[in-house]
Amino acid sequence: MKKALLPTFAALGILALVAAFVFVYVTAKNADTETASTTTSGSSELASAVASDSNYVDNVGSDAVTIVEFLDFECGACGQFYPYVEAMREVYDGDINYVVRYFPLPSHLNSMDAAIAAEAAAQQGEFEAMYHRLFETQGDWAGGTPPQTDAFRALAEEIGLDMDAYDSAVADPATQARVEADFDAGVELGVNSTPTFFVNDEYIETSRLENLPEAVDAAVKG
Repeated sequence: MKKALLPTFAALGILALVAAFVFVYVTAKNADTETASTTTSGSSELASAVASDSNYVDNVGSDAVTIVEFLDFECGACGQFYPYVEAMREVYDGDINYVVRYFPLPSHLNSMDAAIAAEAAAQQGEFEAMYHRLFETQGDWAGGTPPQTDAFRALAEEIGLDMDAYDSAVADPATQARVEADFDAGVELGVNSTPTFFVNDEYIETSRLENLPEAVDAAVKG
């Protein structure tokens, strides 16, 4: 039997998670509807949604179900989705790989720097720690006058990074190129808004939000 999501979800099972996802999706979409300047729709036919250098927050092996989220750390919808994604990770702990890919929307002026900060942390094996702190503090820096690099550097210090290595990574054009590679891969896959999800390389249409937990549940049981 799966773990309870959170105290408020205890004993309610996956249907409570579905309802929570539906609620947060509607709320988030009403608050944040910006998209990238692409015209394609989601498709998993062009390439795998996972790259060889993708960042994992859960990695339990190639036989597990793999969920990929293309996200923007400054995106309000992604921020509101974050606690529900974390709840889903807890429910399926040990059964899923969870991959995060960068998709900084041009309309979010701090999103590229946030992604660069996350990638700089990833180079020290601390991607997940920065992923958490960026969403936990999103309200402090999102929408602020760019650049918010001092705020991101402070987060790097909080999680104990080697700051000389962090500063070098942030300044290295290759770090931004790594972020842009994720964005380009997303465009190739048809991603044009955030968050966008794939389950085992299948694009999940989330206009009906139950589709995501249903797809994950079916794949885990499959």
